[in-house]
Amino acid sequence: MNIPRIPRSVVPNLFTAMNMFAGFLSIINASQGNYKYAAWLIFIAAVFDALDGFMARLTKSSSALGVQLDSLSDLVSFGVAPAFLIYQTYLSQFNSWGVIISSLLMIAGGFRLARFNVQLVGFDKAYFTGLPIPSSAITVAGFVLAYYNEGSGYSEPYNQFIIPMVLLLSFIMVSKIKYDTLPKPTMQGIKEKPHLIIFILVSAVALIITNGNALFYVFVFMILFGIFRHIFNKFRKKS
Repeated sequence: MNIPRIPRSVVPNLFTAMNMFAGFLSIINASQGNYKYAAWLIFIAAVFDALDGFMARLTKSSSALGVQLDSLSDLVSFGVAPAFLIYQTYLSQFNSWGVIISSLLMIAGGFRLARFNVQLVGFDKAYFTGLPIPSSAITVAGFVLAYYNEGSGYSEPYNQFIIPMVLLLSFIMVSKIKYDTLPKPTMQGIKEKPHLIIFILVSAVALIITNGNALFYVFVFMILFGIFRHIFNKFRKKS
């Protein structure tokens, strides 16, 4: 009896499906008031998102279908889930305006993913144009983990940062600010981006020491670094 051969593309697509499932679970938990669990599930979805790209390279099974499936999963996990989470934890009090403001994370994220897909040549990029949608989502999730208190919500003055944070993240996603891609899991990839390896290791240690509370600050640092580098490069070109 001939056993049908399983295509190699099934492996990365399985991780992509787990990414989408984690995002769906995040939405369910946020609807039930389990906001911390919802935030952690967004982070777990990001881990699956990173693994599907890694497995696609490892199995040499990158495909156009995989790219589209990955984008659909990302829109659920990193567009809809964080938008719903921040709406549930704070923006719902502003009624229609709260819906509009929170939806910007989803809308800008969708635009960001669509632009990435149409500009993609091959399956590897040297850099991202605009803040990657997983980074935006993890920033929101990190904020919830760091500052949301069960029962009392966000305390002063942290709640004052939520709307500016949502607006800034939405703008940076659709901007042309360049952000580094993750280094390839090879010695050559590590040699090309040693600063990223150091940053990842330091961030991992900080997350372990703080039980995840440093997640928000790690991504704020990364976002601000990209903005300042963009401004610096603009001035350098003019001079």
